[in-house]
Amino acid sequence: MTDITTPRRRSLLKGAAVAAGAGAMSAPMLATAQTTTTLRFQSTWPAKDIFHEYANDFAKKVNDMAGGKLKIEVLPSGAVVPAFQLLEAVNKGTLDGGHGVVAYHYGKQAALALWGSGPAYGMDPNMVLAWHNYGGGKALLEEIYKSINMDVVSYLTGPMPTQPLGWFKKPIAKVADMKGLKFRTVGLSVDIFTELGMAVNPLPGGEIVPALDRGLIDAAEFNNATSDRILGFPDVVKNCMLQSFHQSGEQFEILFNKGKYNALAPELKSIIDYAVQAASADMSWKAVERNSQDYIELKKAGIKFYKTPDAILRAQLEAWDKTIEKKSKDNPLFVKVLASQKAFAARASQWQNDYMVDFKMAYNHYFGKKKA
Repeated sequence: MTDITTPRRRSLLKGAAVAAGAGAMSAPMLATAQTTTTLRFQSTWPAKDIFHEYANDFAKKVNDMAGGKLKIEVLPSGAVVPAFQLLEAVNKGTLDGGHGVVAYHYGKQAALALWGSGPAYGMDPNMVLAWHNYGGGKALLEEIYKSINMDVVSYLTGPMPTQPLGWFKKPIAKVADMKGLKFRTVGLSVDIFTELGMAVNPLPGGEIVPALDRGLIDAAEFNNATSDRILGFPDVVKNCMLQSFHQSGEQFEILFNKGKYNALAPELKSIIDYAVQAASADMSWKAVERNSQDYIELKKAGIKFYKTPDAILRAQLEAWDKTIEKKSKDNPLFVKVLASQKAFAARASQWQNDYMVDFKMAYNHYFGKKKA
């Protein structure tokens, strides 16, 4: 087939194409306005505490990944509601979400404190999170919230290192030394220490040191070397007892109002999912870095640390057995959570105990006192 396009026609077509292109380039760019969804969060921690820092770390991860489509703003404890009222505030929509611990909701359903209080059948905090995410705990927590009419979305994150027995005016050598002391703790730990003869007051974090200073309580536990140092424990008490089963497997909770969460686009929900996981790992690493540094600083400040005697640890386990026996009566959900934890722990703890090497042996080899 012969080409019948003349040189003049080809020139006209080329000119038209150039003109069309120039017209397209000169057309005004249409800007698409991006809507930012802002969620107002509150933590259950004082602004200076490392726990509030963890809440901000999570929010930053979400905000950075969302690219301006979602922004979480975090307020400290008490900015909108008191720490122990976080769940109701998120449920009602007074707050869009929050950062705390499940045990703070213990007064609404005792089974909620099983995510943190007690020895968890020998599971460490990371194993409790494994049970929650893969062993049925998440579905059970959703069932409990539904039973108490709390319309929230809950994520558990950040396995906490084992918490000290607490801060005491005198070192505790035996169970009898604890009897009659006015003591601060929360969750089912209230029941453990009550069983051990203490008068327990479940104060939120920001109120503990002032209560110690005024003599309203004689002793208290909060959480870790960093938080305890920041909150001022070493200013009012000089003895800290390390190791305890009262809260040996706790983790944080990130809450969302269900209506606000469900209104988010699927990709934003995915960002939240993965930010929770990233924040959990990041918090674990940061805790090792900061807690170990602050442990040294507390020693430099003259704080005396003592290992909790094994007799007290065994007494805690016995007190826990009595506590869960009492709480299991007329509370089917409590029984259900315990059964699920026990079944998971029987398998997972045996695996961990059999496989994990004794790291103390290596530590003592390199840093222990050399024999003469």
